[in-house]
Amino acid sequence: MAGLELDRSIPAGLAEAVRRLSLAATIEKKDLDDDVDSIHEGLEFPTEEELTTLRRVSDALPWTAYMIAVVELAERFSYYGASAVFVNFIQQPLPPGSRTGAGGTYGQSGALGDGQQMSTGLTTFYQFWSYICPIGGAYIADTYWGRYKTVCWSVVLALLGHVIMIISAIPGIIGGKASTGLFVLSLIVTGTGAGGFKSNISPLVAEQYRRTKPFISTTKSGERVIVDPTKTTSRIYMYFYLFINIGALIGQISMVYAEKYVGYWLAFTLPTIVFFISPLFLWWGHGRYRVSPPTGSVLGTAFRLWRHALRGRWSWNPVRCIRQLTADDFWESVKPSKVVGEKPEWMKFDDHWVDEVRRGFKACSVFAWFPIYWLCYNQLNNNLTSQAATMSTHGLPNDVLSNLDPLALIIFIPICDLLIYPELARRGWKFTALKKVAWGFATGTAAMIWAAVVQYYIYKTNPCGEYASTCVDSQGNPLVSPLNVWIQTGSYVLIAFSEIFASITGLEYAFTKAPKNMRSLVMSLFLFTTAFSAALGEAFVSLSTDPLLVWNYASVAVLAGATGIVFWFSVRKLDKEEDSLNNLSEGQFGFREKVQVPPIAIS
Repeated sequence: MAGLELDRSIPAGLAEAVRRLSLAATIEKKDLDDDVDSIHEGLEFPTEEELTTLRRVSDALPWTAYMIAVVELAERFSYYGASAVFVNFIQQPLPPGSRTGAGGTYGQSGALGDGQQMSTGLTTFYQFWSYICPIGGAYIADTYWGRYKTVCWSVVLALLGHVIMIISAIPGIIGGKASTGLFVLSLIVTGTGAGGFKSNISPLVAEQYRRTKPFISTTKSGERVIVDPTKTTSRIYMYFYLFINIGALIGQISMVYAEKYVGYWLAFTLPTIVFFISPLFLWWGHGRYRVSPPTGSVLGTAFRLWRHALRGRWSWNPVRCIRQLTADDFWESVKPSKVVGEKPEWMKFDDHWVDEVRRGFKACSVFAWFPIYWLCYNQLNNNLTSQAATMSTHGLPNDVLSNLDPLALIIFIPICDLLIYPELARRGWKFTALKKVAWGFATGTAAMIWAAVVQYYIYKTNPCGEYASTCVDSQGNPLVSPLNVWIQTGSYVLIAFSEIFASITGLEYAFTKAPKNMRSLVMSLFLFTTAFSAALGEAFVSLSTDPLLVWNYASVAVLAGATGIVFWFSVRKLDKEEDSLNNLSEGQFGFREKVQVPPIAIS
């Protein structure tokens, strides 16, 4: 019987061996496929010396990236086109005799009449909500649906919110309590859809470019250059941002005039119609866009890894604690190859994935500084629009001036891409991502200084002095400063440059520094800095009224300037790691280690 039992064990042993061989072959085939990437075949790769001496250029952009940029253009047209009229809709009352909110050539458009503080509060909430929802959208995309499907359903939800917004502005409803309730509901629904859209459309557009390794190319003039995937990603985001601002510019200008001469129902309807371009292009691109499938939840694993690295590094001595938490070997000690003894069950990844997670955490530490930068940018959405209403507009709608920002971006993005950045590269100055962000803080600070000076002179020249926003004559007509509204141009142009340096670079940094299976999540954390800034901005609402507006702009300027200086000194060391961080090997996630198949002994 013993021999019979042995004979029965032979097929079972063979079956187990075949299963293990099959698993080993699958893993090894995956490793081979990763190493031999067809898109890099036939390319010449740079030597260590060439990496430091040759000029770096961008590759050609894939046409599918432009198609996704059109989807973004339509969505941003609807988002910014509708939100361009929010300040007047909330702050100003219905004009006498109007049933649509239109003010006409010399009147002031309005609807709810809830004042500047309510206007600032609601627009700040909308921005906060729209940029906290990306975290949920990112989790759904990375874990369950993938980016493409999440974008599609987010578009549907945002469209529903726009329809509710239109209903809030219909004659007969506009200006009443029902109008207020419907409008707030539309902000919540639209912001939820916009949040799910934003965290996934940004990684999706950059994923259309497939090369990941720098290679050598020769220009028409005979110069040997390095075609750098990181520079290509940066260029993709520059033109992606260009498309965003084309949509924003057209949407904002047209809706401001629709608000002024027809009414809010049209100003909310036109963005909804244009938004329908997005689902059409998404449907057309199905099967053509390069998409990444969901990989399951990796967020928990990343935080388990971080907690594992923290072991033995806490100390009641703050100096020692900080030194140990920022030590160079913080992540090295938790690489699977360095773990002594039995590995935790959740450690199903290789050393390279740990390097990618380290890089992602480094990126998030950079994003932690951005809320202060967004405080400067957020002044465009409310206070600078209100400032324009206290100046001589000569028949120009007060909320049309904010379009100088997207107009400046449309002009200066190509100039930076085609002239300024290449010239800096030829002169040997590496204008790295973190240097750009530092300059973004500087130009944002300058914009706030400009706004503070303008506000000071408004108070000096307004008939009511420091109560300019509520200054009216005996018949209720607004009395304004004789200063020409175009004096605001400096603030908008400086903010535009700060966006080129900081905002675009933030998108690039989030994509290039995140692990491949966490790109939506890391992008959502970058977008969350806008939400955090909006919440922080609520602390400044008490300064968003006369006679404190000079203090509002000045305090934001001081805060942004000081933060920019501290930011640069804190990231100088990280800035020197830029090339090494960009050229990490891609990590593998989802297995513990390569299967070692033992010899099969049959007796």
